[in-house]
Amino acid sequence: MKALPEDPRCPFCYHKIEQPKELSSRKIVEFPLGLCSQCGAVYAYDITGHNMGSAFIEALLFACNEDDYLAFSLSHGEDYTDAVVGNYDIVTHTIVPEKVYNDRFVRGVLIFIKLFGQFQDATEEKVKEKFRAIQPIVKTKLRSENFSKETVRTYVAENRKEDLIALAKEDSRVLNELQRMLYTPDELSRWRVIDLLGEVSRSVGEKRPDIISKLIKNLLQSAASPGASAWGALEAIGTIISTKPSLFGEFTKPLLSFISHQNLWREVTWAIGKISTADANLAKLAFRGLASLLDNPDHVLRGYASWALGNIGITDVIDRLKTLETDEHRLTLWRDGGLQEVTVGQLAHEAIQKLSR
Repeated sequence: MKALPEDPRCPFCYHKIEQPKELSSRKIVEFPLGLCSQCGAVYAYDITGHNMGSAFIEALLFACNEDDYLAFSLSHGEDYTDAVVGNYDIVTHTIVPEKVYNDRFVRGVLIFIKLFGQFQDATEEKVKEKFRAIQPIVKTKLRSENFSKETVRTYVAENRKEDLIALAKEDSRVLNELQRMLYTPDELSRWRVIDLLGEVSRSVGEKRPDIISKLIKNLLQSAASPGASAWGALEAIGTIISTKPSLFGEFTKPLLSFISHQNLWREVTWAIGKISTADANLAKLAFRGLASLLDNPDHVLRGYASWALGNIGITDVIDRLKTLETDEHRLTLWRDGGLQEVTVGQLAHEAIQKLSR
């Protein structure tokens, strides 16, 4: 007799569990999460079954209310236990008997974590509160008969932002086309596309943050790939984060990692400057690196760093900025929707004015 799919249950209390859901805030690595309403165990869903280590870490952090100090100080067996449930099919929300079900490969795994005693008591209410805010998984593609590459390019050329946003809400291929349009030697066109990507991402991300997370990951990969053109990729990421820091701020650290690539310093510095205009706290992660650029031989870096530091609000750099007030080297800076020609001295003076308020 052929075995039938079964309802998924918590391995600790055998209570039926709900389908995993997604956190509203986005991360570079994400796993849908769940909470057993009976015993308080949490679980993470790994769709491939090949990233169980990362899924375990995410489940443990979620169980500890994202307190990484607590999570990594716990002892297995004494403070918490874990369990793995395989053959989970998220489409039918069942445990299927075989790896192939309804002509589909099912590789899904649920990683369960259950804290013991005082540790669960300390985090349970916060975890429940956070779980109430997470969202059902929606992975359907957005497609529309109104989409065409020519239509997107026409809207961009005619700066029809509202029409572009409306089309992007119907069809996510608009984002792919905008990403392709970054790779133009025309600097002004590229900056305009970067601004449009930010506006479109903010609107689409309100209902489909997963689509924008995927876009940011694609941009990070294109910037990281040797031999690939990174034109506009890092600046676009900074712009997207600045439009919705509460949702996409977690991508700031991966963006900052590009500071190790000297050939991308200008791009990273501008991107951090853009984020600093929206959320100074996120940009503070780059404070020391930005401060070190005030002495860089590249006048563009000195200018970008001055602009960003003025927004971050840490006054320790005022004396160093004063030494740049007479720096007459000229550069162009994209801000407020236009390319502005400024001097390093002007940007340093503006920064000092902001920091002295």
